[in-house]
Amino acid sequence: MKIFLDTNILFSAALNPEGTVGRAFFKAVVSPNVGLICRQNIDELHRIFLKKIPHKIESLDAFLATALPFLKIVPIPEIPVETESLIRDKADRPIFRAALIANADILLSGNKDFLESGITQPRIMTPADFIQLQE
Repeated sequence: MKIFLDTNILFSAALNPEGTVGRAFFKAVVSPNVGLICRQNIDELHRIFLKKIPHKIESLDAFLATALPFLKIVPIPEIPVETESLIRDKADRPIFRAALIANADILLSGNKDFLESGITQPRIMTPADFIQLQE
């Protein structure tokens, strides 16, 4: 399955690889699954770390050095799609577009703007639900 990872998943996995989100991240990037992200994810991660926890930027760098070889970076289409209007936060819409164009089966997120959107393709799941998913 193709699993698109939202920025909040990457953030939590970088800080706590042993937790639920960290385990979901690991499951998403290990065969037979393919972990997907876009450039916006990486840029957001850096901004969030620098703003909220600048003293942990080395942890982020270490996480990315380890994680990026297991992730496929996909492009973000410029042209909006109709279903993205279901996502409240306009800043999240490019991530949805990237997941859609990459043909992701699942968008893994803890973000309520995704989880409450009603979008069914790709399937939007929390880390806990994804861990329970039988493949």
